Formats: sequence, C-alpha cells, structure tokens
Amino acid sequence: MSDERTVRGELNLDRSSGDFHYAEDYAYNAGVGLNADVVRYISKVKDEDPWLLDFRLNALAQFEKMKNPTHWASKKLDELDFSKIRYYLAKGEKKRKSWDEVPEDVKNTFERLGVPEQERAFLAGVEAQFDSESAYSNMKAHLEKDGVIFVDSTEGLKKYPEIFRKYFGKIIPMTDNKYSALNSAVFSGGSFIYVPKGVKVKQPLQAYFRINAESFGQFERTLIIADEGAELMYMEGCTAPRFETGTLHSAVVELVALKGAKIQYVTVQNWSDNVFNLVTKRGVAEEDAQIRWIDCNIGSGITMKYPAVLLKGKRARGEVISIALANSGQHQDTGAKMIHLADDTTSNILSKSVSISDGRASYRGLVHVSGKAKNCRNKTECDALYKSARQKVVDEAYDKKIIVLNGSEWNGEASVSKLDEEQIFYMRQRGISETEAVSLSVNGFVNDLVKEFPLEYSVELRRLIELEMEGSVG
Repeated sequence: MSDERTVRGELNLDRSSGDFHYAEDYAYNAGVGLNADVVRYISKVKDEDPWLLDFRLNALAQFEKMKNPTHWASKKLDELDFSKIRYYLAKGEKKRKSWDEVPEDVKNTFERLGVPEQERAFLAGVEAQFDSESAYSNMKAHLEKDGVIFVDSTEGLKKYPEIFRKYFGKIIPMTDNKYSALNSAVFSGGSFIYVPKGVKVKQPLQAYFRINAESFGQFERTLIIADEGAELMYMEGCTAPRFETGTLHSAVVELVALKGAKIQYVTVQNWSDNVFNLVTKRGVAEEDAQIRWIDCNIGSGITMKYPAVLLKGKRARGEVISIALANSGQHQDTGAKMIHLADDTTSNILSKSVSISDGRASYRGLVHVSGKAKNCRNKTECDALYKSARQKVVDEAYDKKIIVLNGSEWNGEASVSKLDEEQIFYMRQRGISETEAVSLSVNGFVNDLVKEFPLEYSVELRRLIELEMEGSVG
C-alpha cells in the first residue's frame, strides 16, 4: 500500500487539482467566431505554406455545409454555438526543452498536474500543450540517435513534410464528419511521431493537453507512424478547469502501423464537466501489425469517441479496451469500430461503462468484415453497470451471437446490470461508508480492464473513480 500511495502522490491528477486557471495573457488571439479570416489568421501566425492554407479553407467550406452526425448519440450537440468559441489562443513563446525556461504560469500549471515528476519517473519523452500550442517538448537523447521523431504537429509539418504529408488527412479525411472538418480547418498543436524501422521505444511517450481559457476550442492534430517492425506506447492526459460557459475539445488522431509494427495509444480523459469532448480516432494496421487503443473517459459533460482500426494487411490485429464513467450531468457516448479488410485478421473489443446519479453511458460499435476477407476473428464484450432506476443506460451493443462469413467468426456479448445492493449493505455493516462501498464495487467491476493500463495510470484510475463517487451517492 505504501508504494501505491507514493505513486498516487506523484501523479496528483485528480479532478480538484485540475480545477484552476491563470489570467489570460495571449500574444495571439483569433477572436470570437469562425470564418475564413480566422482561418487565414491561424495560418499566418503559424507561417504555413500556401497548400496548407488551401487545405484549411477547403475544410472550412466542408464544415459549413455539413450537419451534426446523425449517428452520434446526443442532441446536446445542437447546443454548441460555434459563433461564441475562440479558435486560436497562443502566448507566442518559443517552445522550451527545459521546465525552468517555460513561462511561469504554464510551468506552474503542469507542475501542479505532476508532469515533471512523471517525466523523470518513467517517460521517454513529453509534449505539453497549453491551449492552442505546445509549450514544452523533450525526448531522451538515445531516441533521437535512433531516429525517433517526437514533436508537435506544426514542427512536424515544417521539418518533416515528406513523411507528414504522405499520411496527413489520409486516414481521417476532412469529410469524415463535421468535427473532423472543423479540426482540419483550425487545428493547432497535437503530436507528430515517427519511429523508424525496427526501433522499439521501451518507455512511453506522453502528451498533456490543457485548456486554460474560457469559451475556447482546442483542436489538436496527432499523427503517429510506426515503420516496419517498430514499437511504441503513446499516452495522453487531458484536463481543464470548470468554467461557466462551454468549452470544446475536438481532436483528430491518425495512426499508421506498417508491416509488423505495434502501436499502443493510451488516453485518460479527465476534462471538467463543461467540456464537449468530440474526438475522431482511427488507425491503419498493415500486414502482421497491431494497433491497441486503451481509453478511459471520466470527465467532460459529453464525450463522443469511437476509436477505429482498419485491418488492412494479413494477420493484422486491432484492439480497443475502454472504460467510461458517467456521473451526474454527464453523457459518455463511446464505442469502437473494427474494419476487417484482409485475411486472417483479428480484433478484440472490451468495454465497460458505469452510470452514477443521473449520468448516461452509451456504447455503440461496428464490426465489419469485407466480403473478400477470409478467416477473420472478432470478440466483443460490452458491460454496463448502473446504480439506480433513475439511470439511463443505453447499451447499443450486440446480442450474444456468432456470425460466420467466409470462414470468419464474430462473438458478441453485452450485459447491463444494477449495482449489488446486498453487497453494499454487507460492506456498510462492517463499518465501510456507502461512498467507499460503491467505489469498491465500481472498481471491482472495471478491475480486469484497469489492469491493462500502465501501472502509473491504473493506480490513478482507481483513485479518480473513488473521487467521482464522492458526492454522487445518496
């Protein structure tokens, strides 16, 4: 237990620690609302090539004529007023490689979130984004010698265009949905990673995304390429303070795993409950490659996120492991998509959701096997837990069945269950408070998936769940 407490203290990423912000002081501000002039302003500030401005303006045109996705769950999206959002805020400071050189308020922000401690303890590299731009970037020297690239998207486009442009917008086109178009028009920040052939990055690379400003939209763009036989784990953490007005986080994440490569992408999302968290994530796995999404959604007022893997090469493998916790006033609409395009491909989906108070959890997924693909395998397990009859638990998963197509097999299981009141009563009779009892039950429900997270994150997830139970029981 003492080791666990130490790890918890070092991470210090609970909801209360993230609920703070500093006075706004920006050198660059695109103003309120979205139009072509705003897009041109962003492109000019970032000193982009003409082709990228054309790309952004084309995306803006697509965004303006597209409607909210009808296959996404909530009508709450209609509450988003794009005319009241600020699309670009930056301090204009040069990105630093030393914490001591980072502007004081930015440095204090990430120190309060425990970032420097985590970097020293177990990370191979860090990117820290504050509002629209990266404020800090560093990577272990031996990885640079191995040819690993880990920079923000702006630097990636400028310094490595021959790699970046080959895949940029190819995995997720701007026309995929209204929010991928919006991101394509105004994106800033996010990570660009390239791992050369045969290089195995043994320690995680991590990015932190922090929203400090009110009525703001953060639009990071992440592209990760693992060349043949390469391996890496990438982790991201997300926080924002509680404001009176809504805040938008709309990201696009593209992964490319070439022949025999392995990518693990871990997310712990702990946004405040006024954040619209609308994210499009998709990866392509070539022959013998593996892509694994590990996803935890605890914060935000509404989350809509469905990580996908296109299994393009023979014997490719895709996996999504997800946890969603919906507390009062929250809607966690999460899921996964697996597209089998080649023979002998395998996919696995494990999802658990918890609804507390009047929170709502939804699962929606898709498993598709191409008519030409043979001997494919999928296993899908979706389990939902709710506390009382007031809950809206929407489990748009699959009935238990097996589908066979061209020798392919699909196993799907779904369950919705109520928190065991007898178990809660038993624990209370032994001196455990109701809040603690519920927390223990919820942690037990998700425990098998939490173990899939890296140690530092699995401990933190258990603590975040405990915190979410406080004030939600009764």
